[in-house]
Amino acid sequence: MLKSSKDNFLNKLIRLYLLLSLLLVTSVSAQPPSPYAVEKLSGQKAPDFTLKDLNGNDVSLSLFKGKVVLLNFWATWCPPCKAEIPSMNKLQQMFENKGLIILAVSTDKAVVDVKDFIKNNPVNFKVVVDYNLKVSRLLYKVFMIPTTFLIDKKGVIVKKYFGEQDWTEPDIIKDIETLL
Repeated sequence: MLKSSKDNFLNKLIRLYLLLSLLLVTSVSAQPPSPYAVEKLSGQKAPDFTLKDLNGNDVSLSLFKGKVVLLNFWATWCPPCKAEIPSMNKLQQMFENKGLIILAVSTDKAVVDVKDFIKNNPVNFKVVVDYNLKVSRLLYKVFMIPTTFLIDKKGVIVKKYFGEQDWTEPDIIKDIETLL
């Protein structure tokens, strides 16, 4: 009985978080993307973009042509985003010599916030900042964070993941290994 009420509370908490995440993300733009708009990207070529990394260098998705890319949209204020960083670090470590690139697109407004966050939560993958949300909203139709796209070597979006993931989970590892 106790487990049931605890699970019920956890489910309500997750729903509340998703709703708040959706509200926060949609409050930034006059025309937020529809949750259904992201579905049209499946099987399509991933839209190319160029954003600045934490050192001010341009990073384009097209730089990783011929590689499998895990494109993750996140923010420093997002608890599930923070929670999945350790498993993303492990995933990068597992596949760094096999052709996997993890590219994390922060939706924060200020680079300094992301730099401060990374100091306390080190990552071993590339981080860029989409401070005006043009890439996340307009190109990738991200309506909640974290949202992650798995892109094959041809640049096609083959899978989407919504919410926090354990990136070392066997099914996810299998998804990636089949593309490498």
